[in-house]
Amino acid sequence: MQIGVVFLVIFLALMTGIGIWGMRRTKTLGDFFLGGRSLGPWVSAVAYGTSYFSAVIFIGFAGTQGWLFGLNSLWIALGNAVIGAGAAWLVLARRTRRQTQNLDTMTMPEYLQERYGAKHLKPLAASVIFFFLLPYSASVFKGLGHLFEKVFGLPYDIALLIMIAFTGVYLILGGYFAIAITDFIQGIIMFIGAAVMILVLSGQGGGYIEMLGKAAEGYAAHIPPAEQPTALTVISLVFMTSFGTWGLPQMTQKFYAIKNEQLIPKAAIVTTVFALMIGFAAYSTGAFSHVFFDLATVPRSESGAVLYDLIVPTLLSNHLPEALLALIMLLVLSASMSTLSSLVLVSSSAVAIDLAPARQGTGAGKDRSVALMRFLSLVFIIISYFISRFQISIIVYLMSLSWGVVSGAFAAPYIYGLYWKRVSKAGAYAGLLTGVVTMISLFFVLGASRSPLAASIAIILPFLVVPLVSLCTKPPEEALLEKAFAGLGQGKQGVFFSKT
Repeated sequence: MQIGVVFLVIFLALMTGIGIWGMRRTKTLGDFFLGGRSLGPWVSAVAYGTSYFSAVIFIGFAGTQGWLFGLNSLWIALGNAVIGAGAAWLVLARRTRRQTQNLDTMTMPEYLQERYGAKHLKPLAASVIFFFLLPYSASVFKGLGHLFEKVFGLPYDIALLIMIAFTGVYLILGGYFAIAITDFIQGIIMFIGAAVMILVLSGQGGGYIEMLGKAAEGYAAHIPPAEQPTALTVISLVFMTSFGTWGLPQMTQKFYAIKNEQLIPKAAIVTTVFALMIGFAAYSTGAFSHVFFDLATVPRSESGAVLYDLIVPTLLSNHLPEALLALIMLLVLSASMSTLSSLVLVSSSAVAIDLAPARQGTGAGKDRSVALMRFLSLVFIIISYFISRFQISIIVYLMSLSWGVVSGAFAAPYIYGLYWKRVSKAGAYAGLLTGVVTMISLFFVLGASRSPLAASIAIILPFLVVPLVSLCTKPPEEALLEKAFAGLGQGKQGVFFSKT
């Protein structure tokens, strides 16, 4: 695998160089966290896409859903592209950028505090972000560890340490400037790698359409009808991984940083095309496992249980030439490092920005918080390492827990805050707590294997709770609303609902 080592060394050297370049451009907290709100549509759109997809989709989701769902897993890819990517930009981006600028906020907790005039909402939201994005980050590290273990023959621990070292270097040095540029480079690698991967694998079975037919036949032979997923299971996964991203702080941060609102439609198109390619390539590969494996050859543990996290790494290492396998390794590495950097940046900001003493605006000179952000980024990476080191649960369940809690907590208060003036401080508190409590409770009641359903319920329920509580409690002050909605062209009657 010498060519893979060469590719890896070049790639990591490039990421380190970009981190050093980004450090020279990072002077303020606004620079470190948002890149000075100066990024164009292509960089912003690709940064959104690369943060969306990681080793979780290529290793965890593609392997698990590809084997258990067969071609039904392609519905997830379609939902991710149309709802999770394109619609998110069109529905959320303009109002998010305008309101966060009006309120001078850089993070989700800051936004919720200023939008609702709730001083205790920021530390509560920050705590949710820091503690519950850790499992998500750990799931990404875990997927990378399995890939490196299979492709390079590296021990799992060594693979994790390599990822930690280089993710830490370019993120801690360069902040969002480095993340955005490296995301763009990584996005190009991901797009080309995904296209080549699916072409080569399809070519081994007579073409893409022919392979889909063979995958359907293999699925019917390998998975008995009683074990095939119900429509509710498929829908809950599509919903969790598509609409669920609308409440994830590491995704909405991309809306804050785009240069201006006129660039948003272009960013929506770019993100959708990117997500279509990556999503369909990943889930198609997972479904093709029914062509390349049978019940006797699919990776299993000593006890005979299917090792879903090893299905795709094994498939790729067995059926791709060395040079292409090296490229695919960079594809997954790129996807994972970009996701990790976004997770680490948002999570460390939960302490450095949201829990630390008040900052002096996004344009303040050299803020002490930049050093604190760098330190906390390192701490977050180290904690994620230890979670992934002990290999807690499988990748999909770790991700479902994180998405369910975080998106359940934030989606309703955030989205209502963008569009409805009548939502109250009490309604925002109620929505956040409902999402957290519902997801944690259902995760243990329904079991880890049904965590996508639990996550979907945790995301939906606050959308019912927030308006009910808001209509029964004191409305927000008019001055606060005028500040938040300035420039959005809305009168005193709100957007969808009357202010009263």
